[in-house]
Amino acid sequence: MSDNDPFEGLDVPDDPTADLDRATQTLSVRTEERRYGKKMVVVEGFEGDRDLSDLASDLKSALGTGGTVKENHIEVQGDHGDRVVELLRDRGYAIDA
Repeated sequence: MSDNDPFEGLDVPDDPTADLDRATQTLSVRTEERRYGKKMVVVEGFEGDRDLSDLASDLKSALGTGGTVKENHIEVQGDHGDRVVELLRDRGYAIDA
């Protein structure tokens, strides 16, 4: 880079419009009761061909629990609905209340 580049050293992402996808979609988070009374948090509403495995991995790590990605939604084991909403909002997603 040149010595007089005013943007050198700034933390600018390669694609500054990538975060717009998060801001324009609204997710829904619900808790289901599965077999044997086990709770499962389901996050739906993702648009496009987004790879959800990284986000699911981040959520599972933050919560210390298991889960999976199925079709176009994320399932997280346990009764963590409130915490999942908080984590998604921290990452810039809008949640349907």
